[in-house]
Amino acid sequence: MQVFQLLVSGVAQGCIYGLIALGFVLIYKATETVSFAQGELMMLGAFGGLVGLTMLDFPYWLSVACAIVAVALVGVLLERIVIRPILGQPAFSIIMLTIGIGYVVRGLITMVPVIGTETMALPVPYKDEIWKLGGDANGIGAVVFNVEHMVVIAATAVLCALLFALFRFTKLGIAMQAASQNQLAAFYMGIPVKRLNGIAWGMAAAVAAIAGLLLAPITFVHANMGFIGLKAFPAAVVGGFSSLPGAIVGGLVIGLVESFAGFYLPDGFKDIAAYVVVLVMLMVKPNGLFGEKLRKKV
Repeated sequence: MQVFQLLVSGVAQGCIYGLIALGFVLIYKATETVSFAQGELMMLGAFGGLVGLTMLDFPYWLSVACAIVAVALVGVLLERIVIRPILGQPAFSIIMLTIGIGYVVRGLITMVPVIGTETMALPVPYKDEIWKLGGDANGIGAVVFNVEHMVVIAATAVLCALLFALFRFTKLGIAMQAASQNQLAAFYMGIPVKRLNGIAWGMAAAVAAIAGLLLAPITFVHANMGFIGLKAFPAAVVGGFSSLPGAIVGGLVIGLVESFAGFYLPDGFKDIAAYVVVLVMLMVKPNGLFGEKLRKKV
């Protein structure tokens, strides 16, 4: 029973990592750079939901929708105002800029009165609910499911299905795939590459916001929760930076390894488990589980 519960917990945590890693992959495929501000955008999503529920007294679903849309707009504006003017510069410059964006966002949140420096719970309707499967009349021997974990898993599955449908069956998705393969050729074919880059940043920000809204009920809402993005980056590496399904699989791998390492191994191993997995992956399969093999002719 304990193993099964560790499995569910690991999958739920892995889904969070996978959703943030999806943002890494979306931006990388669109602009061939990495945004280290994904964790902070996730944090903005959680704070947006908190403001909607506690300060504006919105219904839960309206708060969630408003938070996702608001963070998506932030992502689009970041790409248009900050990122687009320096595209073409060395990748290291853009990466450092995204790190700076993350610090600025975190600093701005801490300046917000009341909630900026506090650790607060997100009052979702399913908070602290559990499901019991099996066992006797007194519940002994039952498998206990945390509803918060099950919501994370279900929401991730639905989101993955929607993204699959977007990239497989819509003109927008097909155009984004074409632009990710060869931006110059896509531009000559009449595809608005710059606009697609902005959409990619907005989608990545929206996915990060969803991750924040799903994570907040399990942990808490605070200004430093964006640091979880440092665990999602290994998930993107494990899955392969060129693969959207790989981001989810990589997140699940990291989440499961963390879950079992935290229970069966001494204290401290849980915190380094993700990076051990990355080191092993880079030695065995440098392109990730689903990454494309790239070769340069010299």
